[in-house]
Amino acid sequence: MKISLCMIVRDEEEVLGRCLDSAAALADEIVIADTGSQDRTVQIAKTYTENVFSFPWVDDFAAARNFVFSKGTGDYLFWLDADDVIPSGSAALFPALKELLENEQPDMVMCPYDVGADQTGKPSSTFYRERFLRREANFLWQGRIHECIAPRGKVVRHGFRVLHLGSHKVRGARNLHIFQKWAKEEPLGAREKCYYGKELYYNGLYLEAIAVLEEMLRGDGWYVNKIEACKTLSLAYEARGDRENAYLSLFRSFRYGEPRAAVLCMIGRLFKEEKKWREAIVWYEGALVCRDHAEEGDFEEPACRSVTPYLELVCCFYALGDKKRAEFFHKKTEELAPEHPSVIYNKQFFS
Repeated sequence: MKISLCMIVRDEEEVLGRCLDSAAALADEIVIADTGSQDRTVQIAKTYTENVFSFPWVDDFAAARNFVFSKGTGDYLFWLDADDVIPSGSAALFPALKELLENEQPDMVMCPYDVGADQTGKPSSTFYRERFLRREANFLWQGRIHECIAPRGKVVRHGFRVLHLGSHKVRGARNLHIFQKWAKEEPLGAREKCYYGKELYYNGLYLEAIAVLEEMLRGDGWYVNKIEACKTLSLAYEARGDRENAYLSLFRSFRYGEPRAAVLCMIGRLFKEEKKWREAIVWYEGALVCRDHAEEGDFEEPACRSVTPYLELVCCFYALGDKKRAEFFHKKTEELAPEHPSVIYNKQFFS
């Protein structure tokens, strides 16, 4: 049983060593494709592996990943980005994971991907990604940006977590430019329109974001992407000062699946900003009983099912003059996140 770590990199001298230090012991082979680095990335990569290749950048992440996958010789290929790390807890799980690969021979292993950190240092978002792929299954990455591999064959889930720490590298409007070029050359699918709408929103192009996301929602598409599109659409309408459609976009998400905690927190925030405290309370309390949908592919935000609604309920009940209930929810936040800045402030406020 041989496992190949396959990575694409560019100008990652700040973080590449950190990533490979956490992962090198797990891989039987490391294969790296550099897409045009101007810094010391290639030199750093060569201290970990001789398998460092050059791949000309063509504004297509899937093409680069398919190239580096073609160079892997292991029974299983797995990928990381340079600003990812393997936490020590996941490294401890790796022998059991390798045994699973050897005994069950799945085609794909889906694993949790923890992205960012909230104010308590916990992951701010978690979702599942295709992490280990059987080489003989001949999987191909799809999509020029926000690329993915469509699940097929025997798919299993495992608790091997990868943490995305990020870096200080400036990416600017790179993703947006790739989408704009792509959209001119061929029609985008529903998933791509969802991500394109996000990039337009991030870059302040709110009218364009609304047009792309509305078009996406009118067509076919995966329900998880449609729920995510509704969230971005709401933010775009809100940025335009159209609060009515900001509300309606969030309510629209209920057509595609059971309510998500992040959506309910967004509705609660809109009501809270209008000082409609009781209405806000309804939605924040609803967020507390929502399920975790990470295994369905959602960009799950754990804080939206716990700390965030509790903190907002403290504010809402205090604004209504119900200090007893406000303190009750403050105690809940203290149990969950005693080091959270807002919890520390509230502790001083109520003392």
